[in-house]
Amino acid sequence: MTAGARGWSIGRWLTLLAVAETALLLAALIGGGIALHNLTASRNRLLDVIGPQRLSALQLSTALLNQETGVRGYQLGRRPDFLAPYTDGVQAQAVAVTQLRQAGAVPGTELGDDLEAVLRAATTWQAAAAPAIAPGAPPVTPAEVARGQELFNAVRSALDTQLGHLAAVRDAGRARLDAAASLLNEMLVVIGVLLVVLFALLSFGLRRIITRPILGLADEVRQVADQDVHLPVHGSGPREIAQLGADVEAMRQRILDEVAELERAHALLDRRTRELERSNADLEQFAYVASHDLQEPLRKVASFCQLLQRRYQGLLDERGEQYIEYAVDGAKRMQILINDLLAFSRVGRKPGEHVLVGADRLVDDALANLEVALSLSGGKVTHVDLPEVRVEPALMTAVFQNLIGNALKFKGETPPEVRVTAERDGDDWVFSVSDNGIGIDAEYAERVFALFQRLHTRSAYPGTGIGLALCRRIVEYHGGRIWLDTAATDTTFRFTLPAREDNGEV
Repeated sequence: MTAGARGWSIGRWLTLLAVAETALLLAALIGGGIALHNLTASRNRLLDVIGPQRLSALQLSTALLNQETGVRGYQLGRRPDFLAPYTDGVQAQAVAVTQLRQAGAVPGTELGDDLEAVLRAATTWQAAAAPAIAPGAPPVTPAEVARGQELFNAVRSALDTQLGHLAAVRDAGRARLDAAASLLNEMLVVIGVLLVVLFALLSFGLRRIITRPILGLADEVRQVADQDVHLPVHGSGPREIAQLGADVEAMRQRILDEVAELERAHALLDRRTRELERSNADLEQFAYVASHDLQEPLRKVASFCQLLQRRYQGLLDERGEQYIEYAVDGAKRMQILINDLLAFSRVGRKPGEHVLVGADRLVDDALANLEVALSLSGGKVTHVDLPEVRVEPALMTAVFQNLIGNALKFKGETPPEVRVTAERDGDDWVFSVSDNGIGIDAEYAERVFALFQRLHTRSAYPGTGIGLALCRRIVEYHGGRIWLDTAATDTTFRFTLPAREDNGEV
């Protein structure tokens, strides 16, 4: 292989091989097509032309023999019914002659000349026999019988000549058919041999041109991957494989650069990880302080403010009592806010056990916690046939409690009606909590899930604005998502949870 040939692309090599193979196969297929055409033509001529001609000739011979039998029988017995073979033979003769004409027995051809000879001899014999079979004709003499036999022998001779010529044509057609079949078999053998040779050449060429350079490149890459990443990679063979080797070498250099950068980033990540661990420890300490140390002063402030309110009730002016009430309310709201923040921070920080529980039970637990709010609002909550899910019951009860509690809180003029439903959607259960309350504008569909985001004043509706943020955190912790369905007629929150399969897996 020359240096110029080594620089060829794979497409060029494949094109060269394809052109050579196509030329050889095309020549073989053309030869096979010619052989098949000859075989088909010979078969069609033998079956569609020569066969019908010979059959019609045999029918003509039978018709004339029947005529001779009828005439001879009538001459011996002088009974009119003995002429039936003669009459039928005349009709059969006309049919056979018509078929022979249609099959190609026209004047100027060998078959046509044979037919004319048979008809001339038959006409001469029929003319001589006609007076003897006429009604009232006298009995024939031995001389007339001998004359009739002589004339019919001429008919037999013409028929034998015709059948002999047809037999010769049939034998020639069979010979051509056998020759065409032999040629077709030979062409099939040639095509098979060519296919084997071409497959061998293609396999050898692909192995030499493509497979061997690819295996060499793969071996170099394997050495780089298993032994030393600093070993260089060289590509050889067709242009594409050489380019692939150059690309692999460039990738190796880039990997070396990125590994060095990754090592630097790893060191930085270790440092940041240690800082994050210290930050998490500080957060743990803050949670402890918030849950114990901060709440104790708040409880003391609230308690002493309430004592002042009871002891000096009626002794202070209206503004003084209002100040005390503000202080008590602020301390209580601060306690609620701290508890809510603690609940929000605990989600997923110390995972609990996920158990299989019916969602109906979770809703019932939430309604038990909302018994006072449900009674005061005069509302109604319905839920039927909710599925079983694998969750942390306490957290998921909090989700239902927040969503149903919001529905009871943000009610309209009519008593609230809350509906909790679920439906299967692929691998998830989609839960819906709908109510007939005041509703939420579509522009706030995402804002309501942020921490401390309120759409109303605290005097209109109480709360810390953390409930829906807590719901989102709990649902996402369980592998689902939650959103406000802005296309629904009523106020509808939907969230998903992974469905439990029949084998118990989620």
